[in-house]
Amino acid sequence: MSAALGEGFSVGLLLSVLVGPVFFALIQASLTNGFRNAAALATGILISDLIYVLVTFFGIKIIAGFESFELFLGLGGGLILIGFGLSSIFKKKTFRPNSGGIELPRQKKRSAFAKGFGINGVNPFVLLFWISIASLVNLKESFTESDYFAYYGGILGTVFIIDLLKAFIAKQLSPLVTDRTLYWLNKLVGVLMIFYGLRMIWQTLVKSSLI
Repeated sequence: MSAALGEGFSVGLLLSVLVGPVFFALIQASLTNGFRNAAALATGILISDLIYVLVTFFGIKIIAGFESFELFLGLGGGLILIGFGLSSIFKKKTFRPNSGGIELPRQKKRSAFAKGFGINGVNPFVLLFWISIASLVNLKESFTESDYFAYYGGILGTVFIIDLLKAFIAKQLSPLVTDRTLYWLNKLVGVLMIFYGLRMIWQTLVKSSLI
C-alpha cells in the first residue's frame, strides 16, 4: 500500500507542475478574491477530478468505444474556455478593499467552486489523462483494493495540497499587487484561456482527422 501511495504521490507531483488554464484561474482567484475563494475553486477542481477517476476506473472500456464523445467534449470544452476568456477580458475594472476605489462584492465561494469544476471538467485532456491512468492501473495485477485507493488518493491529495499552496503563496504576494496589476492580470488570464480553448479545439479536430 505504501508503494502505491508513493507512486500516486509522484504522479500527482508531475500533474501539479503542468501549467494550464486551471493554474492561471487559481492564481487569479487568490489575488482577486482571497485564499478561501481560491480554495473553493481548488475544491471544484478536486471534485471534477474525482468524478473522472470514478468514470474512467469503472467504465474505461465503454468510454473509449465512443469516438464522438471525445469530439463533443473537446469542441464543447474549447468553446466554454473561450467564453471564460472573453468574460475575463471584458470584465469591468474592480477594486479591492482599501485601494482607494469603489469596492465591489467578491465572487461567492460557490461560484468559484463551479468555475474550478467547469474549467477542469470540460478539458478533454484531463479525461484522457485519467483514462491513461486507469489503463495503467488495470495492468497492475498485484494491486489490491487498498492499493487502488492509496494510488488515486496519492494523486488527488498531492494535486489538491499543491493547488492550495499555490493559492496561499499568491495571496501572500497580494500586498505587492496593485489594482492596475489585477486589471491586466484579468486580461492576461482571458487571453490565455482563449488560447487554451482554441488549442483544445484544434487538437480535437486534428485527433478526429477532421482537418
